[in-house]
Amino acid sequence: MIALGGDGTISEVANGILRSGFDAELGILPRGTGGDFRRSLNIPAELGKAATQLKEAQTHRMDAGKVTYLNHQGKEETRFFTNTASFGISGEVAGKVNRTAAKWLGGRIAFACASLRTTLTFESPDVWIQLDDQKPTRLKIVIVCIANGRFFGGGMKIAPNAKLNGGLFDVVTVGHLPVTDFLLKSYRIYSGTHLAIKEVALAHVKKLKATSAKENQEVLLEIDGETPGRLPATFEIVPAALLIRS
Repeated sequence: MIALGGDGTISEVANGILRSGFDAELGILPRGTGGDFRRSLNIPAELGKAATQLKEAQTHRMDAGKVTYLNHQGKEETRFFTNTASFGISGEVAGKVNRTAAKWLGGRIAFACASLRTTLTFESPDVWIQLDDQKPTRLKIVIVCIANGRFFGGGMKIAPNAKLNGGLFDVVTVGHLPVTDFLLKSYRIYSGTHLAIKEVALAHVKKLKATSAKENQEVLLEIDGETPGRLPATFEIVPAALLIRS
């Protein structure tokens, strides 16, 4: 099965394969806005080069993520993701990107513009987070990213050492930062040097549970660049779930 599109399209095709129960191979020809998953697979952005690579590629297994969450109507849903899932400011940014005409400018510019607009009015939510079987912790966050791949947000290297077949998520948590500090430091996410910032934490887990810590506080999700719902949510790794050709 070849997905011709961006991260959202690839995610939909992957969900179809994983839900079907058939062990079909997934191939990718890049189009769309973000292009983050193809970056983790080192697939060229140019269509002709990507097609040549797909023809000559080898098939291997990769992990997938599974997330159970509340949709916008308040009903529980479950879906898979190939690249990243996140919550906090990313849910609002992704929503703006998907609604804006600036998508034609390219993923990096569209996400940068939406991030700037969102940061100026964003209020960091309080959330309860449980990593694997550890005791839940209450945090004020800007973003929590549950990463299978290395990139999100149109080229941000959010989890620079993540492995698609490592059997664990890289969970990157950016704690509360004043607006000016976040704007001054956000460029470091593109280079992958943000993990050294004191407000940033990294963990490796198989499972994460997250809930809003305040009543009537909506914390939006981003899943492979789409915005299907909100917390509470449970994220689980599904090892070697998908055959990928790259």
